[in-house]
Amino acid sequence: MLGNEKLDEIFNQNPYMAVLIVDKEGKVQYINETYLRVLRLSIEEVFGKPIISITPHTKTAKVLSTGKAITAYNWNINGHQMIGCAIPLFKKDEIVGCFAYSISLNIWDSKNLVEKLLSEINMLKDEVHKSHSAKYGFDDIVGNAKMFLSAKSLAQQVARQIQTKVLIIGESGTGKELFAHAMHNASARSQYPFVRVNCAAIPENLLEAELFGYEDGAFTGAKKGGRLGKFELANYGTIFLDEIGEMPMSMQSKLLVVLQERELERLGGENSIKLNVRVIAATNRNLQNMVEKGLFREDLYYRLNVVQIEVPALRHRQEDIGMLAEYFLHKLNHRLKTPVAHISREALNLLTRYSWPGNVRELENALERAMSLAYMEKTDSLGNRHFAFLCEKMKVNCPLGQKSLKIATREFEEHIIAKALEETGSDKVKTAEYLGIDLSSLYRKLKKYGISIN
Repeated sequence: MLGNEKLDEIFNQNPYMAVLIVDKEGKVQYINETYLRVLRLSIEEVFGKPIISITPHTKTAKVLSTGKAITAYNWNINGHQMIGCAIPLFKKDEIVGCFAYSISLNIWDSKNLVEKLLSEINMLKDEVHKSHSAKYGFDDIVGNAKMFLSAKSLAQQVARQIQTKVLIIGESGTGKELFAHAMHNASARSQYPFVRVNCAAIPENLLEAELFGYEDGAFTGAKKGGRLGKFELANYGTIFLDEIGEMPMSMQSKLLVVLQERELERLGGENSIKLNVRVIAATNRNLQNMVEKGLFREDLYYRLNVVQIEVPALRHRQEDIGMLAEYFLHKLNHRLKTPVAHISREALNLLTRYSWPGNVRELENALERAMSLAYMEKTDSLGNRHFAFLCEKMKVNCPLGQKSLKIATREFEEHIIAKALEETGSDKVKTAEYLGIDLSSLYRKLKKYGISIN
């Protein structure tokens, strides 16, 4: 939350707007000068006090208990006729407080103040959605292979069909999540939240609460005030159900009902909540086979599989490896602050011959490792020697290429020291004797090569 001084700068400039912020217990954490004048109280009489003891008819208590905003209600206090709004504040999907403001009806005499208020409300709205937004677009999906372009083209077309459910299939690391991000950003829902759920990472006993939320006191250990579920957070936007094939059967039936009815009930709740959300699911498993084996509901499979997009494995689009390598080279240089500018033809041939079981994600990781090695050598070009770890997997020899005598000597010395430490059980005195050097020299070399002294 912004500091009180910053809040004062924003809200004490407007004599027509009374502003209040309370924590999840309903205690006042911020109040502007206008509201103090309306209440005819000092800051000492208000700060840290329960707002319900100051204004018994406050709407903030209901907002804190339900997690729902209350807007445009009449608020009359001490002769002041106002229009009020109360909005819940969330942190990591948990209610942490309430932001309330009331506008004097006299404000309508000032167009400039109205425009300023709307600007401030939009700024707060942007902050709410910042934590649930898509990061990638179709420009981040790189490749020219025919199968890949076909998948990308289909994704671009269906992105505009904002109600259509999409199932993205493909091996791990092929970029299924990038497709989901890009489809959201290219759709009319792009101004609303994009919420990702990893179905494999949430324990079965918590999955229902995570997806659908819960009311205050719904179960032992439930957060006070309740909690919004991922579907509500994604309302009007997109929910991305990653690893959908890992969802337990018990949850599949509940998800099916939500998708069919387009509404949900929170755990412990009694009211239905209408949903307008697009569902994109992804999996690296064969759901059709799982259906045949009774491991995945057939009706849910067909409900999710309205449009299927298959992202091909990297070994089936080897012609894209050079383009991807150049793309990641630029991206990683920016992130790692490295100056690596080139990949040799021999190194590219090596990358093309490898099968890439981890697909595009493995390629990016391999390049990052190679670039780190090149940076240590103070070279701006990647050669076969920087991908020696791939040569070992492929059981082929990697020529040293342009490796200097100094680098080769350094690597040999580092290997000998590490081997000696292993044979002496990391006894430094014995290691120094074994190598025929004094103990201080050994410590200098350990520090030089970054070998842990302990």
